[in-house]
Amino acid sequence: MDICILGAGPGGATAALHLANAGQPCLLLDRATFPRDKTCGDALSGKVINELRRIDASLPAQLAASAVQVPCWGISFFAPNGRPVEVPFRAHYNPTAEPAPGHVAKRLDFDNLLIEQVRQRPEIDFREGIEVVRHERLPDGRWQLLAADGTVVATPRLLLIANGAQSAQARQIGGHVLEPRHHSAGLRTYYEGVTGMHPHGFIELHFLKEFLPGYLWIFPLPNGQANVGVGMRTDKVSAKKINLRARLDEILTTHPSFRHRFAQARRLGPVRGMGLPLGSKRRSLSGAGYLLLGDAGSLIDPFTGEGISHAMVSGRHAADWAARAVQAQNFSADFLKAYDAAVYNRLWQELRLSRAMQRLLAYPWLFNFVANRAVRNPTLAQTLTNMFLDLDLREQLRRPGFYLKMMIGK
Repeated sequence: MDICILGAGPGGATAALHLANAGQPCLLLDRATFPRDKTCGDALSGKVINELRRIDASLPAQLAASAVQVPCWGISFFAPNGRPVEVPFRAHYNPTAEPAPGHVAKRLDFDNLLIEQVRQRPEIDFREGIEVVRHERLPDGRWQLLAADGTVVATPRLLLIANGAQSAQARQIGGHVLEPRHHSAGLRTYYEGVTGMHPHGFIELHFLKEFLPGYLWIFPLPNGQANVGVGMRTDKVSAKKINLRARLDEILTTHPSFRHRFAQARRLGPVRGMGLPLGSKRRSLSGAGYLLLGDAGSLIDPFTGEGISHAMVSGRHAADWAARAVQAQNFSADFLKAYDAAVYNRLWQELRLSRAMQRLLAYPWLFNFVANRAVRNPTLAQTLTNMFLDLDLREQLRRPGFYLKMMIGK
Protein backbone atom coordinates (compact mmCIF):
# COMPACT_ATOMS: atom_id res chain seq x y z
CA MET A 1 0.00 0.00 0.00
CA ASP A 2 1.33 3.45 -0.92
CA ILE A 3 0.23 5.36 2.20
CA CYS A 4 0.83 4.40 5.82
CA ILE A 5 -0.30 6.55 8.76
CA LEU A 6 1.50 6.13 12.08
CA GLY A 7 -0.84 7.02 14.93
CA ALA A 8 -4.63 6.87 15.06
CA GLY A 9 -5.30 9.91 17.24
CA PRO A 10 -7.31 12.86 15.86
CA GLY A 11 -4.68 13.79 13.25
CA GLY A 12 -4.10 10.29 11.93
CA ALA A 13 -7.75 9.24 12.06
CA THR A 14 -8.81 12.45 10.30
CA ALA A 15 -6.26 11.85 7.54
CA ALA A 16 -7.43 8.26 7.10
CA LEU A 17 -11.09 9.26 6.91
CA HIS A 18 -10.46 12.00 4.35
CA LEU A 19 -8.44 9.56 2.27
CA ALA A 20 -11.32 7.09 2.49
CA ASN A 21 -13.75 9.79 1.39
CA ALA A 22 -11.52 10.35 -1.64
CA GLY A 23 -11.46 6.62 -2.42
CA GLN A 24 -7.77 6.30 -1.57
CA PRO A 25 -6.76 3.19 0.42
CA CYS A 26 -4.36 3.56 3.34
CA LEU A 27 -2.85 1.62 6.23
CA LEU A 28 -3.45 3.08 9.71
CA LEU A 29 -1.26 1.78 12.56
CA ASP A 30 -1.35 2.45 16.29
CA ARG A 31 0.58 0.83 19.11
CA ALA A 32 -2.46 1.03 21.42
CA THR A 33 -5.75 -0.83 21.29
CA PHE A 34 -8.80 1.45 21.27
CA PRO A 35 -10.44 2.82 23.28
CA ARG A 36 -7.34 4.15 24.98
CA ASP A 37 -6.65 7.16 27.20
CA LYS A 38 -4.57 10.16 26.14
CA THR A 39 -3.31 12.81 28.54
CA CYS A 40 -4.92 16.06 27.40
CA GLY A 41 -7.12 18.93 28.51
CA ASP A 42 -10.10 17.31 26.73
CA ALA A 43 -11.62 20.57 25.39
CA LEU A 44 -13.12 20.44 21.89
CA SER A 45 -13.32 23.89 20.33
CA GLY A 46 -15.53 25.11 17.53
CA LYS A 47 -12.63 24.41 15.16
CA VAL A 48 -12.87 20.72 16.11
CA ILE A 49 -16.58 20.76 15.32
CA ASN A 50 -15.86 22.32 11.91
CA GLU A 51 -13.29 19.63 11.15
CA LEU A 52 -15.74 16.89 12.18
CA ARG A 53 -18.26 18.39 9.79
CA ARG A 54 -15.71 18.26 6.96
CA ILE A 55 -15.31 14.51 7.54
CA ASP A 56 -19.04 13.80 7.74
CA ALA A 57 -21.82 16.35 8.14
CA SER A 58 -23.54 14.12 10.71
CA LEU A 59 -20.60 13.88 13.14
CA PRO A 60 -21.15 17.12 15.10
CA ALA A 61 -24.72 16.04 15.91
CA GLN A 62 -23.51 12.57 16.90
CA LEU A 63 -21.04 14.12 19.32
CA ALA A 64 -23.62 16.54 20.72
CA ALA A 65 -26.09 13.70 21.34
CA SER A 66 -23.51 11.55 23.11
CA ALA A 67 -23.43 11.12 26.88
CA VAL A 68 -19.62 11.25 26.87
CA GLN A 69 -19.53 15.05 26.39
CA VAL A 70 -20.77 18.22 28.05
CA PRO A 71 -21.65 21.26 25.93
CA CYS A 72 -19.32 24.21 26.31
CA TRP A 73 -20.45 27.75 25.61
CA GLY A 74 -17.34 29.75 26.41
CA ILE A 75 -14.21 30.44 28.43
CA SER A 76 -13.80 32.11 31.81
CA PHE A 77 -10.43 33.82 32.03
CA PHE A 78 -9.24 34.69 35.53
CA ALA A 79 -6.69 37.52 35.59
CA PRO A 80 -3.78 37.53 38.06
CA ASN A 81 -5.84 39.72 40.40
CA GLY A 82 -8.59 37.05 40.41
CA ARG A 83 -10.96 39.07 38.25
CA PRO A 84 -12.99 36.80 35.95
CA VAL A 85 -13.71 37.69 32.33
CA GLU A 86 -16.35 35.52 30.70
CA VAL A 87 -15.87 35.08 26.96
CA PRO A 88 -18.80 33.22 25.39
CA PHE A 89 -18.02 31.47 22.12
CA ARG A 90 -21.17 32.95 20.62
CA ALA A 91 -22.69 36.35 21.46
CA HIS A 92 -26.21 36.29 22.91
CA TYR A 93 -26.27 32.51 23.00
CA ASN A 94 -29.29 30.45 24.02
CA PRO A 95 -28.34 27.00 25.41
CA THR A 96 -31.91 25.72 25.13
CA ALA A 97 -32.45 26.68 21.50
CA GLU A 98 -29.19 26.13 19.61
CA PRO A 99 -26.34 23.62 19.38
CA ALA A 100 -23.32 24.28 21.54
CA PRO A 101 -20.29 25.73 19.72
CA GLY A 102 -17.88 23.56 21.74
CA HIS A 103 -17.73 20.47 23.96
CA VAL A 104 -15.57 18.81 26.59
CA ALA A 105 -15.06 15.05 26.34
CA LYS A 106 -12.33 12.72 27.56
CA ARG A 107 -9.89 11.75 24.86
CA LEU A 108 -10.68 8.15 25.69
CA ASP A 109 -14.16 8.80 24.30
CA PHE A 110 -13.53 11.42 21.59
CA ASP A 111 -10.71 9.53 19.91
CA ASN A 112 -12.82 6.38 19.99
CA LEU A 113 -15.67 8.25 18.26
CA LEU A 114 -13.31 8.84 15.33
CA ILE A 115 -12.01 5.27 15.47
CA GLU A 116 -15.56 3.94 15.23
CA GLN A 117 -15.83 5.86 11.96
CA VAL A 118 -12.51 4.38 10.83
CA ARG A 119 -13.71 0.84 11.55
CA GLN A 120 -16.61 1.31 9.17
CA ARG A 121 -14.44 2.20 6.18
CA PRO A 122 -13.18 -0.65 3.97
CA GLU A 123 -10.64 1.72 2.39
CA ILE A 124 -8.78 1.88 5.72
CA ASP A 125 -6.67 -1.07 6.83
CA PHE A 126 -6.64 -0.30 10.56
CA ARG A 127 -4.27 -2.31 12.73
CA GLU A 128 -4.11 -1.84 16.50
CA GLY A 129 -1.51 -2.96 18.98
CA ILE A 130 1.34 -2.63 16.50
CA GLU A 131 4.36 -0.54 17.40
CA VAL A 132 6.88 0.44 14.76
CA VAL A 133 10.25 0.57 16.54
CA ARG A 134 12.56 0.87 13.54
CA HIS A 135 12.44 2.18 10.00
CA GLU A 136 14.70 1.93 6.97
CA ARG A 137 14.69 3.63 3.59
CA LEU A 138 14.87 1.06 0.80
CA PRO A 139 16.74 1.66 -2.48
CA ASP A 140 13.46 2.16 -4.35
CA GLY A 141 12.44 4.98 -1.98
CA ARG A 142 9.94 2.98 0.04
CA TRP A 143 9.95 2.93 3.83
CA GLN A 144 10.43 -0.41 5.56
CA LEU A 145 8.69 -0.34 8.93
CA LEU A 146 9.77 -2.93 11.46
CA ALA A 147 8.27 -4.26 14.70
CA ALA A 148 10.31 -5.07 17.82
CA ASP A 149 10.84 -8.67 16.71
CA GLY A 150 12.17 -7.57 13.32
CA THR A 151 8.96 -8.38 11.46
CA VAL A 152 8.29 -6.13 8.48
CA VAL A 153 5.02 -4.34 9.19
CA ALA A 154 4.70 -2.37 5.95
CA THR A 155 6.66 -0.90 3.02
CA PRO A 156 4.78 2.30 2.05
CA ARG A 157 5.89 4.97 -0.42
CA LEU A 158 4.56 7.75 1.82
CA LEU A 159 4.61 7.92 5.62
CA LEU A 160 2.17 10.18 7.51
CA ILE A 161 3.69 10.60 10.97
CA ALA A 162 0.89 11.32 13.44
CA ASN A 163 2.02 9.45 16.56
CA GLY A 164 2.17 12.34 18.97
CA ALA A 165 4.45 14.64 20.90
CA GLN A 166 6.95 11.89 21.76
CA SER A 167 7.21 10.58 18.20
CA ALA A 168 10.55 8.92 17.52
CA GLN A 169 9.90 9.30 13.79
CA ALA A 170 9.33 13.06 14.12
CA ARG A 171 12.82 13.28 15.64
CA GLN A 172 14.63 10.72 13.52
CA ILE A 173 12.99 11.42 10.16
CA GLY A 174 11.62 14.96 10.54
CA GLY A 175 14.52 16.32 12.59
CA HIS A 176 12.29 17.89 15.25
CA VAL A 177 14.05 18.27 18.57
CA LEU A 178 12.75 19.47 21.92
CA GLU A 179 13.37 23.21 22.28
CA PRO A 180 12.41 24.38 25.80
CA ARG A 181 11.37 27.86 24.58
CA HIS A 182 8.93 26.22 22.16
CA HIS A 183 7.71 23.44 24.41
CA SER A 184 5.36 23.26 27.38
CA ALA A 185 5.23 20.88 30.33
CA GLY A 186 1.77 19.97 31.58
CA LEU A 187 -0.02 17.86 34.17
CA ARG A 188 -3.57 16.54 34.06
CA THR A 189 -5.77 14.72 36.53
CA TYR A 190 -9.48 14.08 37.03
CA TYR A 191 -11.67 15.08 39.96
CA GLU A 192 -15.26 14.63 40.96
CA GLY A 193 -17.20 16.93 43.25
CA VAL A 194 -15.52 20.23 42.30
CA THR A 195 -17.92 23.05 43.18
CA GLY A 196 -18.52 26.41 41.54
CA MET A 197 -18.59 25.20 37.93
CA HIS A 198 -20.23 27.46 35.34
CA PRO A 199 -23.85 26.44 34.58
CA HIS A 200 -23.20 26.58 30.82
CA GLY A 201 -20.04 24.51 30.81
CA PHE A 202 -17.52 27.34 30.44
CA ILE A 203 -13.97 26.11 30.67
CA GLU A 204 -11.77 27.95 33.16
CA LEU A 205 -8.25 29.30 32.61
CA HIS A 206 -6.62 30.79 35.73
CA PHE A 207 -3.57 33.01 35.36
CA LEU A 208 -2.44 33.11 38.97
CA LYS A 209 0.13 35.76 39.88
CA GLU A 210 1.98 33.15 41.97
CA PHE A 211 2.19 30.79 38.98
CA LEU A 212 2.91 33.00 35.96
CA PRO A 213 3.87 32.48 33.20
CA GLY A 214 1.94 29.23 33.63
CA TYR A 215 -1.78 28.72 34.09
CA LEU A 216 -4.21 26.33 35.73
CA TRP A 217 -7.30 24.95 34.03
CA ILE A 218 -10.56 23.40 35.14
CA PHE A 219 -12.73 21.88 32.40
CA PRO A 220 -16.15 20.36 33.15
CA LEU A 221 -16.90 16.76 32.19
CA PRO A 222 -19.97 14.50 32.34
CA ASN A 223 -21.10 12.90 35.60
CA GLY A 224 -19.91 15.74 37.80
CA GLN A 225 -16.26 15.21 36.89
CA ALA A 226 -13.64 17.78 35.86
CA ASN A 227 -10.34 17.78 34.05
CA VAL A 228 -7.87 19.77 36.17
CA GLY A 229 -4.30 20.61 35.23
CA VAL A 230 -1.45 23.07 34.92
CA GLY A 231 0.87 24.04 32.11
CA MET A 232 4.01 26.13 31.83
CA ARG A 233 6.67 26.63 29.18
CA THR A 234 9.46 24.12 29.73
CA ASP A 235 12.28 26.67 29.87
CA LYS A 236 10.43 28.57 32.60
CA VAL A 237 9.88 25.39 34.61
CA SER A 238 13.61 24.73 34.50
CA ALA A 239 14.65 28.32 35.22
CA LYS A 240 12.31 28.63 38.20
CA LYS A 241 13.02 25.05 39.37
CA ILE A 242 9.28 24.40 39.71
CA ASN A 243 7.88 21.04 40.80
CA LEU A 244 4.60 21.13 38.89
CA ARG A 245 3.03 18.27 40.84
CA ALA A 246 3.76 19.87 44.19
CA ARG A 247 2.55 23.27 42.97
CA LEU A 248 -0.71 21.81 41.65
CA ASP A 249 -1.47 20.18 45.01
CA GLU A 250 -0.48 23.33 46.88
CA ILE A 251 -2.68 25.59 44.76
CA LEU A 252 -5.75 23.36 45.02
CA THR A 253 -5.49 22.92 48.79
CA THR A 254 -4.35 26.36 49.95
CA HIS A 255 -5.17 29.03 47.36
CA PRO A 256 -8.22 31.14 48.34
CA SER A 257 -9.76 30.68 44.88
CA PHE A 258 -9.67 26.87 45.04
CA ARG A 259 -9.43 25.46 48.56
CA HIS A 260 -13.18 25.68 49.19
CA ARG A 261 -14.07 24.43 45.70
CA PHE A 262 -11.88 21.35 46.19
CA ALA A 263 -12.54 20.80 49.90
CA GLN A 264 -14.95 17.90 49.26
CA ALA A 265 -13.62 16.94 45.83
CA ARG A 266 -12.04 13.55 45.20
CA ARG A 267 -9.18 12.90 42.82
CA LEU A 268 -9.85 10.11 40.34
CA GLY A 269 -6.68 8.30 39.37
CA PRO A 270 -3.13 9.57 39.08
CA VAL A 271 -1.70 12.89 37.97
CA ARG A 272 -0.25 12.35 34.51
CA GLY A 273 2.37 14.45 32.76
CA MET A 274 2.53 15.51 29.13
CA GLY A 275 4.92 17.37 26.88
CA LEU A 276 3.49 19.84 24.39
CA PRO A 277 5.62 20.84 21.36
CA LEU A 278 4.33 24.33 20.63
CA GLY A 279 3.70 25.89 17.24
CA SER A 280 5.48 29.11 18.26
CA LYS A 281 8.22 28.37 15.75
CA ARG A 282 7.71 27.52 12.11
CA ARG A 283 9.22 24.12 11.37
CA SER A 284 9.45 21.91 8.31
CA LEU A 285 6.50 19.51 8.15
CA SER A 286 7.58 17.35 5.23
CA GLY A 287 10.44 15.77 3.32
CA ALA A 288 11.07 13.01 0.84
CA GLY A 289 8.38 10.41 1.47
CA TYR A 290 6.91 11.78 4.70
CA LEU A 291 4.54 14.32 6.28
CA LEU A 292 4.32 15.36 9.96
CA LEU A 293 0.87 15.83 11.48
CA GLY A 294 -0.47 17.35 14.71
CA ASP A 295 1.69 17.11 17.82
CA ALA A 296 4.36 15.24 15.84
CA GLY A 297 4.59 18.39 13.69
CA SER A 298 4.77 20.72 16.74
CA LEU A 299 1.46 22.44 15.95
CA ILE A 300 0.05 23.05 19.46
CA ASP A 301 -1.34 26.52 20.19
CA PRO A 302 1.28 28.34 22.31
CA PHE A 303 -1.29 30.30 24.34
CA THR A 304 -4.17 27.91 25.00
CA GLY A 305 -2.36 24.60 24.58
CA GLU A 306 -5.02 23.38 22.16
CA GLY A 307 -3.80 20.68 19.82
CA ILE A 308 -6.81 18.61 18.71
CA SER A 309 -8.17 21.00 16.09
CA HIS A 310 -4.70 21.70 14.69
CA ALA A 311 -4.06 17.96 14.43
CA MET A 312 -7.30 17.55 12.51
CA VAL A 313 -6.53 20.48 10.21
CA SER A 314 -3.13 18.97 9.42
CA GLY A 315 -4.76 15.56 8.93
CA ARG A 316 -7.14 16.99 6.36
CA HIS A 317 -4.36 18.66 4.39
CA ALA A 318 -2.12 15.61 4.72
CA ALA A 319 -4.83 13.46 3.14
CA ASP A 320 -5.18 15.93 0.30
CA TRP A 321 -1.46 16.03 -0.52
CA ALA A 322 -0.95 12.31 0.07
CA ALA A 323 -3.65 11.56 -2.49
CA ARG A 324 -2.07 14.03 -4.93
CA ALA A 325 1.34 12.42 -4.42
CA VAL A 326 -0.07 8.97 -5.20
CA GLN A 327 -1.84 10.26 -8.28
CA ALA A 328 1.33 11.95 -9.52
CA GLN A 329 3.57 9.15 -8.23
CA ASN A 330 5.73 11.93 -6.88
CA PHE A 331 6.88 11.58 -3.27
CA SER A 332 9.77 14.02 -3.48
CA ALA A 333 10.52 16.66 -0.87
CA ASP A 334 9.87 19.42 -3.42
CA PHE A 335 6.41 18.09 -4.26
CA LEU A 336 5.41 17.55 -0.64
CA LYS A 337 6.46 21.06 0.44
CA ALA A 338 3.02 22.15 -0.73
CA TYR A 339 1.65 20.38 2.36
CA ASP A 340 3.65 22.74 4.60
CA ALA A 341 2.26 25.70 2.70
CA ALA A 342 -1.32 24.46 3.05
CA VAL A 343 -1.05 23.84 6.80
CA TYR A 344 0.67 27.10 7.61
CA ASN A 345 -1.61 29.07 5.33
CA ARG A 346 -4.44 27.93 7.60
CA LEU A 347 -2.68 27.99 10.98
CA TRP A 348 0.39 30.23 10.99
CA GLN A 349 -1.31 33.60 11.58
CA GLU A 350 -3.20 32.11 14.49
CA LEU A 351 -0.07 30.46 15.91
CA ARG A 352 1.87 33.71 15.54
CA LEU A 353 -0.79 35.71 17.35
CA SER A 354 -1.03 33.13 20.10
CA ARG A 355 2.73 33.41 20.53
CA ALA A 356 2.29 37.16 21.00
CA MET A 357 -0.46 36.55 23.56
CA GLN A 358 1.79 34.03 25.32
CA ARG A 359 4.39 36.78 25.72
CA LEU A 360 1.78 38.94 27.49
CA LEU A 361 1.96 36.49 30.40
CA ALA A 362 5.12 38.35 31.40
CA TYR A 363 2.98 41.45 32.10
CA PRO A 364 0.37 40.56 34.77
CA TRP A 365 -0.57 44.23 35.12
CA LEU A 366 -1.83 44.16 31.53
CA PHE A 367 -4.03 41.12 32.23
CA ASN A 368 -5.44 42.87 35.29
CA PHE A 369 -6.03 46.06 33.32
CA VAL A 370 -7.94 44.29 30.54
CA ALA A 371 -10.00 42.29 33.05
CA ASN A 372 -10.94 45.37 35.08
CA ARG A 373 -12.01 47.30 32.01
CA ALA A 374 -13.97 44.38 30.52
CA VAL A 375 -16.06 43.93 33.65
CA ARG A 376 -17.14 47.59 33.59
CA ASN A 377 -17.34 48.07 29.82
CA PRO A 378 -19.83 45.88 27.90
CA THR A 379 -18.40 47.04 24.57
CA LEU A 380 -14.94 45.85 25.52
CA ALA A 381 -16.32 42.56 26.85
CA GLN A 382 -18.06 42.01 23.50
CA THR A 383 -14.81 42.80 21.68
CA LEU A 384 -12.98 40.17 23.74
CA THR A 385 -15.71 37.67 22.89
CA ASN A 386 -15.27 38.38 19.19
CA MET A 387 -11.50 38.05 19.46
CA PHE A 388 -11.83 34.35 20.19
CA LEU A 389 -14.17 33.89 17.24
CA ASP A 390 -12.52 36.12 14.64
CA LEU A 391 -8.79 36.10 13.96
CA ASP A 392 -8.82 39.63 12.57
CA LEU A 393 -10.11 40.95 15.88
CA ARG A 394 -7.43 39.04 17.77
CA GLU A 395 -4.94 41.06 15.72
CA GLN A 396 -6.07 44.09 17.71
CA LEU A 397 -4.16 42.81 20.73
CA ARG A 398 -0.97 43.73 18.89
CA ARG A 399 -2.04 47.30 18.12
CA PRO A 400 -1.35 50.17 20.55
CA GLY A 401 -4.57 51.86 19.43
CA PHE A 402 -6.60 49.02 20.93
CA TYR A 403 -5.29 49.75 24.41
CA LEU A 404 -5.87 53.49 23.91
CA LYS A 405 -9.51 52.75 23.13
CA MET A 406 -9.76 50.68 26.30
CA MET A 407 -8.30 53.50 28.38
CA ILE A 408 -10.78 56.06 27.06
CA GLY A 409 -13.64 53.58 27.32
CA LYS A 410 -14.79 53.53 23.71
